[in-house]
Amino acid sequence: MSFKERPFWWDTARLEAEGPATPVPDRVDAAIVGAGYTGLAAARELARRGARTVVLEAETAGWGASSRNGGMVLTGLKLGVVELRAKVGRELTAQMYRASMESIECVERIVSEEKIECDFSRCGHLEVASKPGHYQRFEEWAERVARELNREVRLVPRDALANEIGSQIYHGGLVDEGSAGLNPARYVAGLAAAAKKSGAAICERARVLGIERAADGGAAGFRVTTSRGAVWARDVLVATSGYTGAATPALQRRVVPIGSYIIATEPLTEALAAELVPHGRMIFDSKHFLHYFRLTPDRRMLFGGRAAFFPETTRTIRRSAEILRRDMVHVYPQLAATPVEYAWGGTLDFTFDMLPHAGTMEGMHFAMGYAGHGVAMATYLGTKMAAAIAGEKAELPFTRVAFPTAPLGFYNGKPWFLPLASLWYRFLDFVQ
Repeated sequence: MSFKERPFWWDTARLEAEGPATPVPDRVDAAIVGAGYTGLAAARELARRGARTVVLEAETAGWGASSRNGGMVLTGLKLGVVELRAKVGRELTAQMYRASMESIECVERIVSEEKIECDFSRCGHLEVASKPGHYQRFEEWAERVARELNREVRLVPRDALANEIGSQIYHGGLVDEGSAGLNPARYVAGLAAAAKKSGAAICERARVLGIERAADGGAAGFRVTTSRGAVWARDVLVATSGYTGAATPALQRRVVPIGSYIIATEPLTEALAAELVPHGRMIFDSKHFLHYFRLTPDRRMLFGGRAAFFPETTRTIRRSAEILRRDMVHVYPQLAATPVEYAWGGTLDFTFDMLPHAGTMEGMHFAMGYAGHGVAMATYLGTKMAAAIAGEKAELPFTRVAFPTAPLGFYNGKPWFLPLASLWYRFLDFVQ
């Protein structure tokens, strides 16, 4: 199988900055580590409030998961409402779910205000039941959402599923019209342009090597050392998600980098695309080792999943492409003869409680842990944390839960246990 080993989205957007590299300034009000959705949304908001702001990025703006994902702007969190309530209680569950809805509105507002051409569309999402018992859970979930969160979602029984998806293998579905889709590379490029327009500096190829407390002229703050020089900042926001590293060891111990992989076919005919995804929804299944898929604006089938847990390498991308193509044809036999044109990987950030987290640690601000829901939530938390840095009181439920490390502390940022986790989730998918 021959394909381009890079994200399809990269061929639709300009992510590389033009001209000479922006120099690392000597002194700023706020230094942001990471130029993905979180960091760029925060930089835009801080600069709009008048703060001298710099974003420090090890690669180029949007290089990581922000331009490699499926472009799904989803309601909810990784944990369903039932699991979430058992973990954090009814009040926090309601607040977190409302935040997920507000996060989509936040993306939509920024896209509109900044006139970002990223194919944003409120197309809704479809979750499909991989087993009959999963559809029964959908029924419980829909009832709980309506009763406790005052929100309606629509159940789709198996005999009506053909109106939503051109596949015969599922046992029903759940439609949430609140979700959206977009082109993630164009969106993150637009966020970078908006941050710059607002006055923020974005320093690419400036890997952060260390952060230490340091006073400047009697003012408390931090000295941030990068591969291109050092900057003093009154405040620091760590927005590195799945790429959190040794410069922030306390956060690195709390985030697990997990690989996610995607293939994209050549463009489909209009008739075939309409057969496979009749309403253009974002689709994902109910397994732990899940698949997610959608049509791109030019009618390619984009099909992704946890084909390998480890972050991307040439070997894992090629092996994952084979697995994903096999699985795609299982879902859609109609694509058996359709060539795969792109295959790539990215790194997601999971936490040990499967929740996003934001707040302060060791005097630094942070937001991360999106577990595949980062397009909307990262934008939202970046914007909210910027407001908090600027002095506005932030009412965020994600700051009210402890940010756990691994049980017994057996984790230093290197995910040695991922093969075991992969086997465990495959076992759960088999028995549940």
